[in-house]
Amino acid sequence: MLERTAALTPSEDAAYFAKLAAFHEEMHSEAFTYTRQTLGYSAPCAKSRVVVAADEAPVGDAEIPGGEFMLGADRDAGFAFDNEKWAHPVHIEPFRIARAAVSNGDYAAFVEDGGYARRELWCAEGWAWRNAVDAGHPVYWKRSHATWLERHYDALEPLDPALPVMHVNWYEASAYCRWAGRRLPTEAEWEYAAATAPETPGAKRRHPWGEGDPAADRANLFGAAQGRVGVAALAAGDSAWGCRQMIGNVWEWTADAFGPYPGFVADPYQEYSQPWFDTHKVLRGGCHATRASLIRNTWRNFYTPERRDVFAGLRTCAR
Repeated sequence: MLERTAALTPSEDAAYFAKLAAFHEEMHSEAFTYTRQTLGYSAPCAKSRVVVAADEAPVGDAEIPGGEFMLGADRDAGFAFDNEKWAHPVHIEPFRIARAAVSNGDYAAFVEDGGYARRELWCAEGWAWRNAVDAGHPVYWKRSHATWLERHYDALEPLDPALPVMHVNWYEASAYCRWAGRRLPTEAEWEYAAATAPETPGAKRRHPWGEGDPAADRANLFGAAQGRVGVAALAAGDSAWGCRQMIGNVWEWTADAFGPYPGFVADPYQEYSQPWFDTHKVLRGGCHATRASLIRNTWRNFYTPERRDVFAGLRTCAR
């Protein structure tokens, strides 16, 4: 590809298709990684591992005043997939969003309180899914006497309460929120908390910390830590509102169904977005297996609500 693109006359189309191919391959790299977990293969090998120290834990909610902002990708921001196009005005009511993702420890309390057996916590589709698969806890958790273990690739390890909960689907995330008296953020709320700053109302950042590229002290991306890090880590990557790890570590479910933005036009890869509208839910923020070159605040991932094989967790909002 490098040889062929070097021989082309520079053009917008050539650049677009080269980037489309490269970014699509990066998405497959992540898919290979979570499939490795699904099949119970050994953990991926890496030449080095970044050791991430825990920072002071972010507690409570960020108070977001809301207002008008442009949801989606700007036309001058570089490559974007068709479902990010284009930025359009939306109004956000004031809301409160958790500064940190839900941890294993948080989620274990829901499990121990019988959350999977309490019909009132589940939507109708979620309860039907729960009964169909006989779910009683996250898919890779295993009870051992009085403690929980979690399968990490081919190894059972003691459940680390400081790590963000992962491998929970949209139904599980929603049930946890009801149990906790919380809710999932809308994707507009998520992007507002990740991309705006109190001192510059309406303006947007490419990443939660600003315009700078992702670095190992800001975001846990593509194998840097060879897995998750604790929800207190990486304070340098905080959003302007004090929300931690909005990029990297685990994908975060939002409340919304995946759908087109106003004026949507399918890109040349027509099967990328349009066939999945209305049947999938939106996730934001990337995970520890996501390439740094791929992710940004406007990126929209999407999976069906029963999928719990992907590296997904959640962040909650106040009701």
